[in-house]
Amino acid sequence: MPQPVVTENINDIFFEGYYKEIWKAVIPAELTAKETEFMMQYFKLQPGSRVLDIMCGYGRHSLALSRKEVEVVAVDNLADYINEIKRTAEQEKLPVSAILSDVATYEAEGEFDLAICMGNSLNFFDAIRVQKILNNISSHLKPGGHFLINTWSLAEIVIRHFRDQSWSVIGGIKFLNESKFLFHPTRMETHSIMIGPDGSTETKTGIDYIFSISEMESMLKIAGLTLEEIYTIPGKKPFSLGDSRAYLIARK
Repeated sequence: MPQPVVTENINDIFFEGYYKEIWKAVIPAELTAKETEFMMQYFKLQPGSRVLDIMCGYGRHSLALSRKEVEVVAVDNLADYINEIKRTAEQEKLPVSAILSDVATYEAEGEFDLAICMGNSLNFFDAIRVQKILNNISSHLKPGGHFLINTWSLAEIVIRHFRDQSWSVIGGIKFLNESKFLFHPTRMETHSIMIGPDGSTETKTGIDYIFSISEMESMLKIAGLTLEEIYTIPGKKPFSLGDSRAYLIARK
């Protein structure tokens, strides 16, 4: 019988061959294509435009944008993600630079037309770290440049959709989740048991920090950014209370 593997890092199992399949199931390629097309049109990106992709993951947006000749700097703190982007960029000769760095302190060269933080990544950090990240991003945007945040951890979303127990099967892995909604700071802590196809198990406790739209707007303002729009379907449907995801657009 396979022995349980206990870890605090979900990426330990992802990088044994599961992670891309899981994220493809959670975030299908069709959504990435629609988000990329929205960025190109809404922010008027052209060949040679510069985009900073913070917490880029395995590069689904970085690679998609660079295939449209947009120059991308992709930053993440996980070497496996960055190495994969580098391999793909080299193979396809794409204009993307993949950087392994702490996203709160990374000092980019030059200015950017657009910065993005997708896939709920900003909510991995508490308010102090988020403010540092926003300040840093703002300092690297051109005047009039934009910042796009994709999240499903706004207070206006989580309060409507919170479940203390749930389960799912993604990429052949069964997830058993127990969640708690906590305060000081406001956050959701989820304890997950993951059962692999071979019966091996892994556990992880994840934290998503919860910010209201008002709190996000205040932090953006401190960073010199103005919240302009919030969509639930990018560029098409404005966000409404109870929608399951949000795209926040801020301008420097």
